[in-house]
Amino acid sequence: MSDRGLQKEIPLITTTEELAAFCDSLVEERFITVDTEFLRETTYYPKLCLIQVAGSSNAALIDPLSREIDLKPFFTLMADSRVLKVFHAARQDVEIMINLADAVPTPIFDTQIAAMVCGFGDQVGYEAIVRKLVGAQIDKSAQFTDWSRRPLTHKQMAYALSDVTHLRTVYEKLMDQIAKESRSDWLEGELEDLANPNSYRVDPEQSWRRIKARIQNKKQQAALIAVAAWRERQAQEKNVPRGRILKDDAVAEIAIQVPQTREALQQLRLLPKGSADSVIGKGILEAVAQGLARDPSHIPSPKGRGDEMSSAQEAAAEILKLALKVVSERDGIAPKLIASSADIDAIAVDDNANVPALQGWRREVFGEVALDLKHGRAAITLEKGRVQIVKR
Repeated sequence: MSDRGLQKEIPLITTTEELAAFCDSLVEERFITVDTEFLRETTYYPKLCLIQVAGSSNAALIDPLSREIDLKPFFTLMADSRVLKVFHAARQDVEIMINLADAVPTPIFDTQIAAMVCGFGDQVGYEAIVRKLVGAQIDKSAQFTDWSRRPLTHKQMAYALSDVTHLRTVYEKLMDQIAKESRSDWLEGELEDLANPNSYRVDPEQSWRRIKARIQNKKQQAALIAVAAWRERQAQEKNVPRGRILKDDAVAEIAIQVPQTREALQQLRLLPKGSADSVIGKGILEAVAQGLARDPSHIPSPKGRGDEMSSAQEAAAEILKLALKVVSERDGIAPKLIASSADIDAIAVDDNANVPALQGWRREVFGEVALDLKHGRAAITLEKGRVQIVKR
């Protein structure tokens, strides 16, 4: 059979009429599974190339690049509160939908988060979950193909559709395990964050936090914040990757050197040749000037400065990291879901730190143990080759 003949076996929706009919067929479903394929190598915002959706007995691919399709019926389905939308590693899919429809699918469920609750480890891959829970092997050879090219091959379409058809079984088996172990409450906060539109908004004023730079003073910090924010806005406006405007190491060098003239810019070795005399150079100098004009009292301390830990606190943090590993293995839950490195450092410094690890179920599972260890009310021991935490 020809490749064209095989393609007919996989439903590919290319018109608004077909999409409306398909979405109407799903409104009575208890849940549907959703995935997307996209590209973002040359853009700031991801370019949606394909949508996969499955109900309990039917599934289809939706071609958002078709000239004959309006995605409104799909976004209406995503907003239908009667139907649960199940994703795996949902954040990038949701980001796309916020960009296109200005709304988060509701209600929403993420099997990657559920898998972490069930002890599958941090950010477990979809292929591993399918292999474990469904007993199927996914052919990933089509995963990194160009999803914007048309026509799609049968191999691409089969791979894309398998993402949502296997996801039905993955969801049901994870839910069974979560109910059996009474861990529904553990999911609640994570899913609330997933459904919060504000968690997807990129604040240019906070973009400096992603850049590694050896900042020594508030003058350099002010330059870093201002130049990073300027770059972020430029990337958003032009819809290009941040690195197309300025590489991270160039932003760091600008922050450290704090150039205030075109001649000073020309001396920077990491700035592309000719940048000092271009619109880019002008933007950098304006950003640096704006940064230096800020009220110093409103400039946050550089990363790694002003919050140094004592040697005793650093030792306590190392003990708590080991305790987290012990607790996560004992209870079968991903360490990342219980506490972050920042949480642990904060607890090592302050018993009343305002961190998730000292709140709700996380406090019951780990926070109280951490505080007991910190104050000598518990100890980590090795018994018969196993590391354990025991009360003193």
